[in-house]
Amino acid sequence: MASQFYLKIYTTDRIFYDGYATDIVVPQPEGQIGIMAHHENMVMAIEPGDCHFTTAEGELIHAYVGSGMCSVMNNRVVMIVDTAEQPDEIDALRAQEALDRAKERLRQKQSIQEYYRTQASIARALSRLKEKSKYSGEN
Repeated sequence: MASQFYLKIYTTDRIFYDGYATDIVVPQPEGQIGIMAHHENMVMAIEPGDCHFTTAEGELIHAYVGSGMCSVMNNRVVMIVDTAEQPDEIDALRAQEALDRAKERLRQKQSIQEYYRTQASIARALSRLKEKSKYSGEN
């Protein structure tokens, strides 16, 4: 049996995963970081992007996660993110529409705060579309 740790991933509307895992790779501002059993304790920011982990049963799960935070403490990993979706849960049409709306907002005169919010919306939509196409074969 491989070393494992307890993993729980919370989103704003559900618990995405609750169980044991052997490893997880999460996106953070400096790049991706891999966590395995008995990792040193830490707290880190999570950036929108690709997250994947292997369950204790050996199943590899890919997901798109939104921004949030991750705590590694006493062989337990707890992630709190605004969204977590497996590639087959992502609605590509909805993501494309969100991207189009954000690009249109970018063309309009905005305050600096609105500009950064729009940039974040564009990055989130592009990331979701990339995740969907990477694992579903869509373009």
